[in-house]
Amino acid sequence: MEKIIVIGGGAGGLELVTRLSRSLGKCKKAHIILVDRSRTHVWKPLLHEVAAGVIDKQSDGVEYGIHASRHGYEFQLGNVNQVDAHNKSLHLDPLLDDDGAEILPARTLTYDTLVIAAGSMSNDFGTPGVAEHAYFLDSLNQAERFHRALLNQLLKNDHEKSFVQKLRIAIVGGGATGTELAAQLHYIGNLAKSYGMPNMSADRLSITIIEAGPRILPALPLRISNSAKSALFKINIEVKENTKVSEATSEGFVTDQGVVIPADLMVWAAGVKAPQFVQNITHVEHNRLGQIIVNEYLQAPNSDDLYVIGDSCGVELEDGSWVPPRAQSAHQMASTVATNLINADKNKAPKPFKYVDYGSLVHFSKYSTVGSLMGKLSNNNMFVEGRLAKLVYVSLYTFHLLAVHGKIKGVLTLMSRKVSSILGPKFKLH
Repeated sequence: MEKIIVIGGGAGGLELVTRLSRSLGKCKKAHIILVDRSRTHVWKPLLHEVAAGVIDKQSDGVEYGIHASRHGYEFQLGNVNQVDAHNKSLHLDPLLDDDGAEILPARTLTYDTLVIAAGSMSNDFGTPGVAEHAYFLDSLNQAERFHRALLNQLLKNDHEKSFVQKLRIAIVGGGATGTELAAQLHYIGNLAKSYGMPNMSADRLSITIIEAGPRILPALPLRISNSAKSALFKINIEVKENTKVSEATSEGFVTDQGVVIPADLMVWAAGVKAPQFVQNITHVEHNRLGQIIVNEYLQAPNSDDLYVIGDSCGVELEDGSWVPPRAQSAHQMASTVATNLINADKNKAPKPFKYVDYGSLVHFSKYSTVGSLMGKLSNNNMFVEGRLAKLVYVSLYTFHLLAVHGKIKGVLTLMSRKVSSILGPKFKLH
């Protein structure tokens, strides 16, 4: 029986193991193993909501162990530190508890086919002080860590009862993560008043987005960027464009002009790169972000047994750009690899990967949703905002739930989440 290992249970990885377990796994033609360093999956586009405290992993997460049991694959908890493509093996760090005691020793897993779906990590570009003083939001643990710090700062600010001193939050990076987080933080500033912090409000928050480029949301059309900037301006979020950060200190971010942007909480959301173990894999070609450059079937050249999908995958398009690190990219790649692995079992020819850009949407909490629809969703690049944009935004998560749980359980999960949002607290205090 062939052993297929998938590293990473993100949007692409979890959808891939689900589909493979329903086909090859169910027929006992392959042993499917998912490896992830976390016990819980949360759709990455929602991590900023976990950080803000709008959702939590109990209501919106998927426990890998439970999901694996229901769908018939194996889950291995652990952090991958090395992939030996020559010997077809991967090595996991020892698993430790919160006190540093060893739960499981270092392990080595062998495979027949490996799919790397490890996502990405924040890229601080070597900026001094960022790793020590700023929070990142590229994993569930990091989002929860920021949320705990946010709660502590809100409580401290509420206790002071001074409307002169504001809670200062600075976010480096004007992409989707940074702008959406800023809007969510403004929203919970007002929610905190109803959850044991009577002196808090959004007026007591000072939120600044720092973007090195000439405009926020640089990967999206100018009209969307301008609309997003207007929406942020209406809720008093300051946007500093053409502002490069050269250092982070305990006092805040320092620009390349020597200006200090003071902050009590600092977030770095200014770029991504492939995880270190992906960058360290030998006998493959990497691009400047450390992604593995693949062929038309998403395989590492000269390595038919090594596939790469999602943020760790480098696919160059005809115009010289690269397939962007988005959930829709990971979904399309997972579908291609699943089809080709199933086709290989049936001795059918593989199908090449073809990226289709369906557009992008940015959701600013309850205030606004803006974006563009492209590809099969629209004959042209169509600008959308308001209720229509929010409906499309919600539908993207719905499609993910259906792919992970199946139609019946996916719909039930969506209904459960809706009921929970109505009856449960709107702000998490844990």
